[in-house]
Amino acid sequence: MRVRPITPELLVDELAERLAGAGGGGWLRVAVDGPPAAEPGRLADALVDPLRVRSRPAVRVDAADFLRPASLRYEYGRTNPDAYYTGWLDEAGLRREVLDPAAPGGSGRVLPSLWDAATDRATRAGYLTLPPAGVLLVSGSLLLGGALPFDLTVHLVLSPGALARRTPVSARWTLPAFARYAEEVGPSMFADVVVRMDDPRHPAMVDPENIG
Repeated sequence: MRVRPITPELLVDELAERLAGAGGGGWLRVAVDGPPAAEPGRLADALVDPLRVRSRPAVRVDAADFLRPASLRYEYGRTNPDAYYTGWLDEAGLRREVLDPAAPGGSGRVLPSLWDAATDRATRAGYLTLPPAGVLLVSGSLLLGGALPFDLTVHLVLSPGALARRTPVSARWTLPAFARYAEEVGPSMFADVVVRMDDPRHPAMVDPENIG
């Protein structure tokens, strides 16, 4: 593989260009996956306007708005990394309300948020309709380890040292979950786009090695 340094601005431009040309003109379901320290939501937000000017209107969804109720998330304690890894995200809800409706032949009616983790209540958000050629950008952590149906995946990766440095002390209990994710799932090995984010000011694209 080849690691190619890139500016944050050029990263957004290259990603927007790739997404704009994907999906055959139909809806496109994109995961922007990475630990909170990599700020996947920030990258997904930055793609909205560049996609719009390329005639691919985007709808943003944050997986943090599809967490399970606190009674389920905290069944084994508030700082259990195994529960965080396997049981915090409501994958069934995300698939039912967002990803399946955006599949070919789906209704196109997606729910932008389902659960407010801060209040531990349903958000009561209204449904949105994906426009023609729309791009659904779903950002969050640990998105690629299950059976969530994405058409294109972007994975933001940090070295273990950088991840530890950039994770607040209050959240460092999650680090074993991300180590397990890297070992058991290995998203860096199969994601369509892999970006190293040890320093967000100096990202680097990981390009497959050219075989001549």
